[in-house]
Formats: sequence, C-alpha cells, structure tokens
Amino acid sequence: MEPFDDVPPPPDRPLQARRRRAEPPRQRRDIDLLNPSEVLAIMRACSRRAPTGVRNRALVAVLYGAGLRISEALALKPKDLDLDGLAVTIQSGKGAKRRVVALLLDAVDAVERWIDRRSQFGIGGDRPLFCTLSRGAAGPHPTAPGGALSREYVARFLKKAARRAGIGKRVHPHAFRHSHADLLRQRGFDVKKVRKQLGHRDLLVTTRYLDHLGSHDLPDRIRSIGPVLEGATDLRAELGEIVSRLSARDAAQLVALLKRATG
Repeated sequence: MEPFDDVPPPPDRPLQARRRRAEPPRQRRDIDLLNPSEVLAIMRACSRRAPTGVRNRALVAVLYGAGLRISEALALKPKDLDLDGLAVTIQSGKGAKRRVVALLLDAVDAVERWIDRRSQFGIGGDRPLFCTLSRGAAGPHPTAPGGALSREYVARFLKKAARRAGIGKRVHPHAFRHSHADLLRQRGFDVKKVRKQLGHRDLLVTTRYLDHLGSHDLPDRIRSIGPVLEGATDLRAELGEIVSRLSARDAAQLVALLKRATG
C-alpha cells in the first residue's frame, strides 16, 4: 500500500472538488449559424396541416424572429405577443427581469395561424402559448392539453425538421438566438441595441457573445475594400527594372516608341 492511500481527503477540500479543479477547461463547441433561407427550410419541414406542425412552425418563427431563450419562448402566454406592434413581452426573463423585444415581421403569419388553430382546441389564454395538444402518459414527461412543452421535445423535433430540410448543421433551440443576433449584426445594429434585444445585463456580455459568434462577414468586407497599395510603388524604379531586362536593341526600340507616342 502506498503511503496515505487510506487517508481521506481533508473535509474542506473534498475529493470531488479537487477532481473538478484538475479537469481541463471545457472547450466551447463551434457555433453553426443559420441563415434566413435555412430557418425558412426548417419551418417548411413542419407540417402546415397537422396541429403540432403548425405549432412547431410558429415556435421556430418566434425563436428566430425575436431571439428568445428557449425558456422564455416556452413561458409565453398569448397576451404576451403584440403582432400588430411586432413586440413580444418577456414577463420573467433571465434574472427574473421583464423586457419587451421586437419581432420580425416574417414571424407574424406563422404565429397567427397557430393562435387560430390553438383556439379550436378550447385552450385558455392562461395556458402557455406553445402548449401540448393531447394527453399522453408515455415517456418521462406525461402531457395533457394545454400543458407546457418540454425542452427535450423541442430539441427532438428541431433535429428531425433539420434532417427533413437537408441541413447538416447542428440545429438546437439556442441556435436560433445565435442566428438572430448575427442577423442584427449583419444589418448594422450596434452592440447596445443587440444587448437590449437579447436581454443581457451589461454590454460586456453582449460583446463577448458577438465575439464568440465570430466575424463571419469579415472576409467579404475585406474584399470589398479593394486595392489599397496602388500607387505606393516607385513607378520609375519599376520601369527601370523592366528596361534593364531588355537587350540593348529592344531597349532602344522601346525608347523610340515612347518618344513617338509622347511627341
């Protein structure tokens, strides 16, 4: 037996805590941003006839159209959406803070269709906007009409919809929030407006958030600058170098041509 093998760790430094400290820091996964056409393809992969498909299409529209956290989207009530004013009220966001965010116009049609279909089930306005439609006892989360959707269910249907849409990226609920933030950045919104929309408590959080998304438009923006070094070269020196490579006869002919052209 090795010395001290049978000695328990000191009470103020439990073994589990020491192991956690010894573990290397987790590396963040690469973020797969969805462009508008990919979001639309995922929405179209949800049925327009089946009630669950209409609901899921509307949920995707709100996740992307307002940049909500999944917990915020699943906690919405019908009264929290002002479709005429393109506004969504988050009653209790992260940190239990209430805020109002903007909604993309593209999301309105899908949400209106879902609200109309939802009313046919007699589900009251006090129930979650994105709610269950049937009663079921299977699985770890039994359901009843008007109940809250689980995050696990949302993650599953998004993966299936992405496969149907032929999208090879990693699609999950938070990807729509990332993609919404990237859309705002591409459209020229400054970091303060993005912070307000996302509900971050301070500007530094938003700055880090956008940095983590990466500067995906940087190559195109750099290419759009065009040449910046034109005229910086000494043209006389360059011309002298070219002439020095010519034979004496060719150089004489070039000089004669230049004189004729300028004379």
